[in-house]
Amino acid sequence: MSSQMMEGKVVIVTGSGRGIGREMALQMAAQGARVVVNDVGVSVSGEADDEDPGREVVEAIRAAGGEAVLSRDSVSEWDSAQRIVQQAMDSFGRLDAVVNNAGILRDRIFHQMSPEEFDAVIRVHLYGSFYMSRAAITGFREQKSGAFVHMTSTSGLVGNLGQANYAAAKLGIVGLSKSIALDGVRYGVRSNCIAPFAWSRMVGSIPASDPAQAARVEKVKSMTPAPIAAMAVFLASDAASEVNGQVFTVRRNEVFLMSQPRPLRSLHRGEGWTPELLAEHMLPALKPSFLPLDTSADVFGWDPV
Repeated sequence: MSSQMMEGKVVIVTGSGRGIGREMALQMAAQGARVVVNDVGVSVSGEADDEDPGREVVEAIRAAGGEAVLSRDSVSEWDSAQRIVQQAMDSFGRLDAVVNNAGILRDRIFHQMSPEEFDAVIRVHLYGSFYMSRAAITGFREQKSGAFVHMTSTSGLVGNLGQANYAAAKLGIVGLSKSIALDGVRYGVRSNCIAPFAWSRMVGSIPASDPAQAARVEKVKSMTPAPIAAMAVFLASDAASEVNGQVFTVRRNEVFLMSQPRPLRSLHRGEGWTPELLAEHMLPALKPSFLPLDTSADVFGWDPV
């Protein structure tokens, strides 16, 4: 196995038994990293699964001459997240990067979504990203270096139907990442996000409700996880030392730097505002700049390059 961008680094990749996570773990190892392959081995909805994909990834890395260990702890609990980080320290003596990739889906139109469906998704995606990052940050501060790579989604950045829980978690991760970047920069800690476009179990679980959506799903199938994994490797490496607090979207051969909320237009009234004046003056002035109710498919409406 060649020594390249991640030589000497130790990386945790959560949810790395399948799909994007699996490809990230394999590419990290191919670039010289020692990898903690974290996967609890559940279905896309978080239910028990008889397969052992995490073990298969570890064996693949070792067969290629790399070093990897398997973690079966869940990111959705504080104590188990601590154990994942400790396993990296016990196995390899250090930790240099955490890729927060683990996730589940419980899609439902909003008026039918249960509290349990909302909570389950928030716990794995948002709480999991917090627990893992919080567990790793102490060591990162002490060694004056460390990188977090969080997986967000255009479902949160832009919007999507039937994914209020997922969108809330993924947009929350962007805020979490930016806060980690701001608080950690003085200690050499970096934190960035990737919004991936690739075929995976989670994408495959989204029902195609009409022919247009079915056609779009077929196009998504052509997008492999490899370019996303390449971005994760780059962001975890020292080559990205000047990249912090950013959000990237990766779609096959396309890479996008995503905007972050900033004022679009402003309106000032020296005498102050009343509800009536807001309706009379503010609404017609600012309405032309209102953002439409777009979904991810509307914004990324062209075929992947």
